[in-house]
Amino acid sequence: MNLDNFIVRGKRRAVEKYKDAGAWNDLTDEVRDELLIDVAPLPSQVKGEPEEAKRFDLLIFNLQLALLKGSKSFDRLKKQLLEIASALDEQTAIPIIAAQHPLILDILSDAWWEGITVPVLELVRLRLRGLVQHIEKGKRKIVYTDFEDELGASAEIDLPEVGEVDFSRFKSKARHFLREHEDHIVIAKLRHGKPLTATDIEELQTMLLSAGIGDQKHYEKATQVASGLGAFVRSLVGLDRSAVAEAFSDFIADTGATADQIEFLDMVIEHLTEKGVMDPALLYESPFIDIAPEGPQQVFEIERAKKLVQVIREFNESAAVG
Repeated sequence: MNLDNFIVRGKRRAVEKYKDAGAWNDLTDEVRDELLIDVAPLPSQVKGEPEEAKRFDLLIFNLQLALLKGSKSFDRLKKQLLEIASALDEQTAIPIIAAQHPLILDILSDAWWEGITVPVLELVRLRLRGLVQHIEKGKRKIVYTDFEDELGASAEIDLPEVGEVDFSRFKSKARHFLREHEDHIVIAKLRHGKPLTATDIEELQTMLLSAGIGDQKHYEKATQVASGLGAFVRSLVGLDRSAVAEAFSDFIADTGATADQIEFLDMVIEHLTEKGVMDPALLYESPFIDIAPEGPQQVFEIERAKKLVQVIREFNESAAVG
């Protein structure tokens, strides 16, 4: 605490008193009251940790407590950790997440949970607490689920739907299998934005089923959530960067391309490369509006902006059955 701060200065006596480590040896009720009333509310120069990390700590502490007590809440908390691990599994393009990928995959496996112990959960807390802030914003609600209730305030609990954890595991297994077989002709077609046939889709499903990945219900759900099995698989394997860049090459072929145009296109290319598909509506959201608040038409002429959206849609459509 900065004693030059006028707020801290008013409580200087208490602040200086508790700078001494010895003052913490005998925490009487009187001392606790003084700390709570005079010291705790004061501004600190210590940089706070991300809120997501603290909430993840709380999740693991509750999970450890449920394990020790044999509480029924263990399964519910376990599902939350599995959802977080699944969300992190989709963010391995971030180096610090990739470094913990083996642990993330372990958490998603059934074998890892057999004989789970408090020290192992503590290891998870220490290794993953700094990663949860990188989960995509749309999926962060899984980190916050039920914490308000744990802290004492009333809250509506929004737990994952039945089967969501199982589907997340299915996605993880499928993703890693497909990435190990990127040279397969159908997967190569998907990654290079080539149109698929009904036979290609059947071959994809047969290949995955033969590898013991999921069952018919998983594929029905995958088809539903992604509007087609081809789009689902594309979302797992992404697109070949060179193929995406080539499709947009005309946009920067002219030497007169501006820095904003190049940066905007790079973000589109990066998104398609990683995600495989893209909703054109995202062009009007962050991070794109950080460059062009009014959308692509702010950095490109209107006809060129329309062409940009058309190319994105062509990539999306190429994952559907032609």
